Amino acid sequence: MARHRNVRGYNYDEDFEEDDLYGQSVEDDYCISPSTAAQFIYSRRDNPSQFAETEEYSYKDTEHSNYNVSSHQLTGVEKGQLDSCLDHMREVLGESVPEKMMVEAVLNSKFDLQKALNAVLAQVNKHDKKIKNEDTVISGKATKGKNRDSQTTRIESDVVPKVTKMTVSGKKQSTGFEVPGLNAEENGHNALMPQKGLSAGDGSVSLGITEVASKPAPSSQTIEALEEQTAAPTPMKKSGKAKQQIDVKAELEKRQGGKHLLNLVVIGHVDAGKSTLMGHLLYLLGNVNKRTMHKYEQESKKAGKASFAYAWVLDETGEERERGVTMDVGMTKFETQTKVITLMDAPGHKDFIPNMITGAAQADVAILVVDASRGEFEAGFETGGQTREHGLLVRSLGVTQLAVAINKMDQVNWNQERFLEIVGKLGQFLKQAGFKESDVAYIPTSGLGGENLVTKCQSSELTKWYEGKCLLEQIDSFKPPQRSVDKPFRLCVSDVFKDQGSGFCVTGKIEAGYVQVGDRLLAMPPNETCTVKGIGLHDEPVDWAAAGDHVSLTLTGMDIIKINVGYIFCCPKVPVKVCTRFRARVLIFNIEIPITKGFPVLLHYQAVSEPATIRRLLSVLHKSTGEVTKKKPKCLAKGQNALIELQTQRPIALELYKDFKELGRFMLRYSGSTIAAGVVTEIKE
Repeated sequence: MARHRNVRGYNYDEDFEEDDLYGQSVEDDYCISPSTAAQFIYSRRDNPSQFAETEEYSYKDTEHSNYNVSSHQLTGVEKGQLDSCLDHMREVLGESVPEKMMVEAVLNSKFDLQKALNAVLAQVNKHDKKIKNEDTVISGKATKGKNRDSQTTRIESDVVPKVTKMTVSGKKQSTGFEVPGLNAEENGHNALMPQKGLSAGDGSVSLGITEVASKPAPSSQTIEALEEQTAAPTPMKKSGKAKQQIDVKAELEKRQGGKHLLNLVVIGHVDAGKSTLMGHLLYLLGNVNKRTMHKYEQESKKAGKASFAYAWVLDETGEERERGVTMDVGMTKFETQTKVITLMDAPGHKDFIPNMITGAAQADVAILVVDASRGEFEAGFETGGQTREHGLLVRSLGVTQLAVAINKMDQVNWNQERFLEIVGKLGQFLKQAGFKESDVAYIPTSGLGGENLVTKCQSSELTKWYEGKCLLEQIDSFKPPQRSVDKPFRLCVSDVFKDQGSGFCVTGKIEAGYVQVGDRLLAMPPNETCTVKGIGLHDEPVDWAAAGDHVSLTLTGMDIIKINVGYIFCCPKVPVKVCTRFRARVLIFNIEIPITKGFPVLLHYQAVSEPATIRRLLSVLHKSTGEVTKKKPKCLAKGQNALIELQTQRPIALELYKDFKELGRFMLRYSGSTIAAGVVTEIKE
């Protein structure tokens, strides 16, 4: 029991006299004067009935105050209330309002923070009437302290809680604050003065403010900038559309300086000299400088391929240079006197025919390169060679103008008989393929020697029997095709890659319509929309591009995983059709196995390579008139023209041939050879 008596008789005031200091406004190790301690340090023994828990205040900011408040006779509690009110007002108003004005407002309002704020903002409003602001709501954190004693009325009049952070929000986003336009009754339930039982989430404040000082607080500046960006619409698209709607064709002529755009593909059997021929042409035109050409010559000699130096201009990858075979379509640009040429160097090896089809599908005109050497021309032209297949492919894909470059004529000493022999064999075949004689030109050349490429050959062995054009003159004389600028936008993706910055890039040829920065596009089949962030034409940024251009589009608003090669970007208002079953009119090539119902084929459409099945054989058509000669045939043989129904494994984006000729053609291949070419006549589903 002695222990309990010691506890009951213990004097607690001796322990709390030094440690339990309530109302201390500074750290324990901070030196304070005796007068300050007498004002703000209390003990339970001195004021047991008036004990209440309040928040600690920091008066460090008063030391940095420029305005001297000593002229006002204030008690210690009043000074604390004044500093607390000034802290809250600085958080709302920033440093733009003089401290003298805020002090006078607080004293005149008898330490009522809301009235003081209203008075200051009313004065500021007189100087700044031109700023338009909308409704905002200022919310802040609630006070940490809680009143415990029953005599809360007198304590609340002595101590003002500290409101820490303010955020601006409202129905309409605007800049600045509102000028007090609400009366006391409307704001009565949201008053800044503490209320009994106030929780941490109830410390929100609603002030009516219409105008603000010229320099708001830093936090409000950030909010204002974000609100202005959100509220203001981007005028880029409207201005671009207005510019585009003037006259697209006229703008195209202005952009090219009056020169027409032409897409040229170079085709032919493997090792016919396609890359060397065009590489030397580019070097003679000045598109490749001497330093780069010297570098290629040295590197090709080290690799044991000295004759491949000019081919390395277009064959840029290490595997192509090592194997000495073009594998992918190389693309570059050069200009003639009247045209801007986009050159595509297609692979000649039979293993890379799908890549060749991709390049040929984007071309307007073609150059067929054949080897004039004894035995080499025959190897490419006879069965199994790619000269025939390439000729059929480009004609089936819409190319009507052709220049035949009979290469390596220097190896046969520019023999006229050999030249005429090749012209005779090729002429008959190309006529059967559908080329007009007036649209086909034959030019003797030497790719390695560079003769008859840019200027007419001066060799007497050639000039004595050939007086025609050189290769560059023939390219310049091609007729430019009509561009489908007025039709809805269509672009078939030939490559997808991630570029620096946000978004991703797709490359391809614009088949119809036009596009500009800021346009919204629809990708099919995934049915996803995106925004054009940038357009690149021949590695140069442009604001817009039209049909016929090979462009690189930087897109945002879509995941790169959803886009594959062969997908089509189109206008959202007029989307491209997507299906797995369609009907088509096909021309059967030279095949060994008859085509029957259920025959598996590989469908090549633009850059798409999709497995398909011939679902139905509908009818056999007359070659010239298109009339039905036989309904529901059991099989199709070589040379026949027929109407069939195809079904693909996955959905593909197609267009009818009558609507978009460029997007209505396709090829059918089977076991490494092309068996048919066709056009889409009806889309089923």
